[in-house]
Amino acid sequence: MDKEDDMAELMEKPTPPAACECCENACSPCVWDTYFEALAVWNAQQALIKKENDSE
Repeated sequence: MDKEDDMAELMEKPTPPAACECCENACSPCVWDTYFEALAVWNAQQALIKKENDSE
């Protein structure tokens, strides 16, 4: 896989849910749980990209 393929698979940074999206009823999963999971994946992807760029 080349860099162009990698770029096609880059995630867009997740946006936090709006205040009106959380009902504060301890839903499982809460919109905040989903957001933080997606953010963790995005952060891991960004760290990998940084590591790859630093090694070049």
